[in-house]
Order: sequence, then C-alpha cells, then structure tokens
Amino acid sequence: MEAIQTAHLFLPLQRELVGLLRALEPEQWLSPTVAGEWRVREVAAHLLDGDLRRLSMHRDANVPPPPESPIEGYRDLVAFLNGLNASWVKAAARLSPRVITDLLEWTGPQVAELFESLPPHGEAFFPVAWAGEARSENWMDIGREYTEKWHHQAQIRAAVGAPGLLAREWLYPVFALSLFALPHAFREVGASAGSALQIVIEGDAGGSWLLMREDSAWTLNEGADAAAAARVVMDAEAAWRLFYNALGIEEAKKRIEAAGEASLIDAFLAARSVMV
Repeated sequence: MEAIQTAHLFLPLQRELVGLLRALEPEQWLSPTVAGEWRVREVAAHLLDGDLRRLSMHRDANVPPPPESPIEGYRDLVAFLNGLNASWVKAAARLSPRVITDLLEWTGPQVAELFESLPPHGEAFFPVAWAGEARSENWMDIGREYTEKWHHQAQIRAAVGAPGLLAREWLYPVFALSLFALPHAFREVGASAGSALQIVIEGDAGGSWLLMREDSAWTLNEGADAAAAARVVMDAEAAWRLFYNALGIEEAKKRIEAAGEASLIDAFLAARSVMV
C-alpha cells in the first residue's frame, strides 16, 4: 500500500462541517447520533477538542498534564483517551452551538495549515495505535486525523438527515486508511503463508484489497485474488459504519456478503479503525 495523502482535504472538509453546523436548527443540535450517548452537539464539541489539542501540543509544543495513572499498554491508552474526551464534552456543555461553530471555523484552517506544512514521510507527532504502530510517518498520522474528522461529520450528517460526503475524493481515502488497521487486528489469527482475505467495497468510492499472510505477518495490498481463502463484500455505508464502531457484528453479518474461512471473516468483522 502506498502512502495516502490527505492534508489537502482538511480545509474543504472543515468548510463542509461549518456550513452544515451553521444550517442546523436548535433542536437538531440535540439529535442522537451513532456515537453512543453523544448527540450532535457533543460530536461537534469533540471535533473542536481534537483541533485545540493538536494545535496546542503539536504546533505550539504545549506539554499537557501527565495522566493520573500510568499508561502501560493499549487498554490504558484507550481509558486515558476516553477520560479526556468525556471531560471535555462535559465542560463544553457550557458552550452554545454558535460558539462551538465559531471556534471550529477558527481552528480548522490552522490545523489544515499545520498538516500541509509537514513532510509526508517525516516522523509523526503521534503514532497510530489502532494500526499497531509505535512510530508513524506524518502521512499516516494526518490520515488518521482525516478519518476522524470525516466519520464524525458523517455521524452528524446521518443524525440530521443531511447528505453524506460520499464522493470518491472524500471517501476513498477513508477506506484506504481504515484498512491499515487489518494487519494489526489479524496479528493473532493463524493461517498458512499465502492465505488471503479479499475485501471489496462497492461503489464509486470503493475498491478491492487483499490481506495476505506472509511468513510471520499479514500484509495489505490493493488488488484481487480469485483463490483467496475468504471474501467480504459490502457497500460504502456498511463499510464506514463497521470500521468506525457504528455497526455491531450481528448487524454487520446481515449487511455484508461473506464467504470462505470463518476465522478470517470473524476477525474482519471485529476489526476497528478507531481506539476501542
């Protein structure tokens, strides 16, 4: 898989978000979303938190307070991030929708400018843990942030009945980046060398990928293999909801066409491209 470049998409994506939020009626800010207990206002506030933290820590080298408990593994990191998210959303209840939107309009261009200034293959400020990386290149960290912003905006759009950003320019990078979670998610799945899982996402924004077992690890490539040990086929809606924890496994089984080796299919349905 080649590097997926997304820095140029941040500013237009942010403009889409601000335009969407400005058009919402007051009651739409209270609409439930697929993001657990978060309503539209909490999802929007979370996006603002991401911008503020990125600018403060990455651009401005601000050192935040240390975690109250040591982070000794993935589960500790997830708990720490969940705590950060929850504390911010609670505090942001004091902010009006207009203030949240005004602040997003202010932060978005600055985040875009930061990301466009970074060398794509330089070492990233944050590694992408859901991809199993202890060190990431900038393009991957930026891409992770892009998928974060796209899928949270998708949650808002679904909640208020607004059209999704489903054109290939928006959505193909989301899928291509999301699939980098699979080699790590499959790390304990046993299979003989050469075994492969074929992943097909239908539609203009989709594509075909192969997750293949090599001697000691799984690798991800674009392409197809008629002899793959298992195959999953899904539409774009089912794909983004599955990758971003908005589609349970039982519901996914109803919406995704799957055939072949059950262990590979089960591992795919359990994989996520977010910290959970």
